[in-house]
Amino acid sequence: MMNQIELSLPYDNGYEIEDYMMQEDEWDRDLLLDPAWEKQQRKTFTAWCNSHLRKAGTQIENIEEDFRNGLKLMLLLEVISGERLPKPDRGKMRFHKIANVNKALEFITSKGVKLVSIGAEEIVDGNVKMTLGMIWTIILRFAIQDISVEETSAKEGLLLWCQRKTAPYRNVNVQNFHISWKDGLALCALIHRHRPDLIDYAKLNKDDPLGNLNLAFDIAEKHLDIPKMLDAEDILNTPKPDERAIMTYVSCFYHAFAGAEQAETAANRICKVLGVNQENEKLMEDYEKLASELLEWIRRTIPWLENRMSEKTMVEMQRKLEDFRDYRRMHKPPKVQEKCQLEISFNTLQTKLRISNRPAFMPSEGKMVSDITSAWQGLEQVEKGYEEWLLTEIRRLERVEHLAEKFRQKATNHEAWATEEILTQKDYESSSLMELRALLRKHEAFESDLSAHQDRVEQIAAIAQELNELDYYDVASINQRCQSICDLWDQLGTLTQKRREALERTEKLLETVDQLFLEYAKRSAPFNNWMEGAMEDLQDMFIVHTTEDIQTLIAAHEQFKATLPEADAERQAILGIQQEVLKIFQSYGIRGNVTNPYSTITTDEIAIKWDKVKKLVPSRDSALQEELARQHANERLRRQFAAQSNLIGPWIQTRMEEIGHCSMSMGGTLEDQMTQLKQYEHVIVSYKSNIDRLEGDHQLIQESLIFDNKHTNYTMEHIRVGWELLLTTVARSINEIETQILIRDAKGISQQQMNEYRSSFNHFDRKKNGAMDSDDFRACLISMGYDLGEVEFARIMMLVDPNTTGIVSFQSFIDFMTRETADTDTAEQVIASFRILAADKPYILADELRRELPPDQAEYCISRMPPHAGPGAPPGALDYSVFSTALYGESDL
Repeated sequence: MMNQIELSLPYDNGYEIEDYMMQEDEWDRDLLLDPAWEKQQRKTFTAWCNSHLRKAGTQIENIEEDFRNGLKLMLLLEVISGERLPKPDRGKMRFHKIANVNKALEFITSKGVKLVSIGAEEIVDGNVKMTLGMIWTIILRFAIQDISVEETSAKEGLLLWCQRKTAPYRNVNVQNFHISWKDGLALCALIHRHRPDLIDYAKLNKDDPLGNLNLAFDIAEKHLDIPKMLDAEDILNTPKPDERAIMTYVSCFYHAFAGAEQAETAANRICKVLGVNQENEKLMEDYEKLASELLEWIRRTIPWLENRMSEKTMVEMQRKLEDFRDYRRMHKPPKVQEKCQLEISFNTLQTKLRISNRPAFMPSEGKMVSDITSAWQGLEQVEKGYEEWLLTEIRRLERVEHLAEKFRQKATNHEAWATEEILTQKDYESSSLMELRALLRKHEAFESDLSAHQDRVEQIAAIAQELNELDYYDVASINQRCQSICDLWDQLGTLTQKRREALERTEKLLETVDQLFLEYAKRSAPFNNWMEGAMEDLQDMFIVHTTEDIQTLIAAHEQFKATLPEADAERQAILGIQQEVLKIFQSYGIRGNVTNPYSTITTDEIAIKWDKVKKLVPSRDSALQEELARQHANERLRRQFAAQSNLIGPWIQTRMEEIGHCSMSMGGTLEDQMTQLKQYEHVIVSYKSNIDRLEGDHQLIQESLIFDNKHTNYTMEHIRVGWELLLTTVARSINEIETQILIRDAKGISQQQMNEYRSSFNHFDRKKNGAMDSDDFRACLISMGYDLGEVEFARIMMLVDPNTTGIVSFQSFIDFMTRETADTDTAEQVIASFRILAADKPYILADELRRELPPDQAEYCISRMPPHAGPGAPPGALDYSVFSTALYGESDL
């Protein structure tokens, strides 16, 4: 950049100035073909040359005449290049002039410039077209060639610079170096952009191009030391102003504002760095928020799943099971996605931090990915225990309700039978001898019946005990009733013993009672008890869970039916005794009561109970067959579930293997792997309907109270865990590829390099599980040419394995291989950029930040920069060095 101080210094190359001042008296002038452009180029190029020659204390008046002897041409080149040319020839002959011009042209050619159709003779002869062409070549090489914006060519770079600087200004649209500058607003905009104190752009009028142009020319000459190289009238009166003249003049503005450009470059770098920090901080805030919400949901959910307060009835417990199903179907799946997204966001953030040379993100205490994973595992463990508890409780309540109903039936039957009335009578005191003997025999029959009822009382007590063990909710009433039956039973035993003693005291006073009645009584009582037991068994409720269980009951029922002929024979025999009694009464003409004095069981009662037994047999058949059909239906549900799960389980495993193979594959580009993983993801998402159907089958199984399935090793829990793992794996794999693409693009890694990294990693991943242990990693580094000592290897391991897990993932391996070659901003670069904005001061002021940076980023810096503690700093001075190092984790604010 040429500033006013440089222009005021005299130029000295060691030669005598008179060597360059010799001027030829006679010269020829060629006619120019384009008068308008010739005029503009003459004025512009002459002013440009004089802006440099005046540093050597000279100037030119006529561009084609004053360069003919080559002396001022050589002087111009020395001034603008800062280099010395060969000493000029001092003679005035033509060959001396040609030699000097050739020295100038050879110097231009040595700078990599091709001079097409320009010869020394033409310059010496004063060829205007060739002279202007030569000067344009010099301007291009020394004033425009080094202008480059975003790797564009010189002309395009200068045009892009003008477009960016004038973009915010109304009525300015720079598209070229001729028409776009005719109204003067573009030149005024350039001046205002860098020196708003010189021009009030808001007051300019687009309809006053002459005033605008002259204003720009005058201010540039007076305040920016840019000579007036153009005439406003020439520009306005020319349909298309000369492009070379405009470019030459505009390039002077570029060099005049080079210092401001440097400040803008520094500001752009700072804006870029701050933008990265702001974006990363937003990602950190989003992670913290999502992690907090997910952990809070887990915290609220676990107590609900840990609540093992059992309900009293099956209906209430099944309502709990339905609530749990709703949780599994509706509430948990979105949280699975949130957890997966949280891990992906964390990995992406860490990658961006590594790429931008920032310190790794450390979440708040308790919100690390490992903390969330641990909390999630705790949730799933409690969830599994809750489901097992629900099913166990439902099975227990089913058993309890069955036993309670069975207890009530047996208790009711026994209580109806157990009466004290017959045992408390004292009829023997007024009975005759025959009647007394009859009472004794009748009592013996009762004792036989009482003994038969002992088993029933024990069964009732056993059921009550089991209800106690199963924690039946109304166990108090059960125990009370059972105790009442036992007390009654003890009382019956006591009364029976007392009555027998009373009868035995008078037994010797009694005669033998008719043996037929006694035989009838003895045989009818057990038979009657058998019928009552048979009726009770035929009406007994049952609970089974498999076809084998019901078939066992059916087999037992068939065995029972096989005993019916024998029982019928006994019935006929008992009825035959009664018929024999009637026959004796008729044969011997005995008058009196023919009622059996030893038994209360009449033949009518036997007939009624026998008919009931025969009717209950087919009813029992029907109930057993219905249950058999239900168990067959349950078996079909088991097989249906097993058929689906035996397909889905291996399918999930196959997809997991495919994803793992794709993630480890070296074939194709990362984009190819991404496409393949996206296809897998589409296939997996499309497969969700099969999981839903299996969930429906599983719900039918639970509603049918089916608790086991021998046809498959897969449970619904296995499928759910596998499915969630599959979704998480494909999402993580896609994120890993995205991260690799991000790293590749940010760090300029070629696909060949990425394949080489993958090949090395796969070779030393001996267990083929997507990770290397420390020994494998050491061997990998040695194979790649690293000279590793223990200290150096320990340092590298801290980079790739900060949590000291002992394994190195592919992601960590890629990060390490590209970390030291990354072209990223550093704290030193940011400090240097702030120093430019601060005019080389060790501190910066808030007003300077607000002037140079966008408002949001300026306030971002002001709110975080600490006060400058150095000597001589004014109030409000801010320390940009500490702030910059803190951005990269090299210091603490």
